[in-house]
Amino acid sequence: MLELDKKVFGKITTKEIIGADPPEIPDTKENLEKELATLLSQLESSSKENLEKLLEEQKIAEDHINTRPGAMALAQNKIKLFNEYSKKYTQRIKEKLES
Repeated sequence: MLELDKKVFGKITTKEIIGADPPEIPDTKENLEKELATLLSQLESSSKENLEKLLEEQKIAEDHINTRPGAMALAQNKIKLFNEYSKKYTQRIKEKLES
């Protein structure tokens, strides 16, 4: 299923967020933390147009994770973690766009 291999947060795929592996703690949290640091460092050299594109892509990724059929039966803690980190990332993009 290609949809499971869709990247939703840096290099992190749908499968890693909604699947049983990797476990939420410590792996998923550590992976999200590392990706957030990488993504934030890349923002420094991004143009306004690229920032707007990143913001739109992240919104699509959030919708992709949060509107999956049967989402309530999936790894809710990992989905919550994803949402927390995605919000941190989108907030930083918005701040950069406003500066």
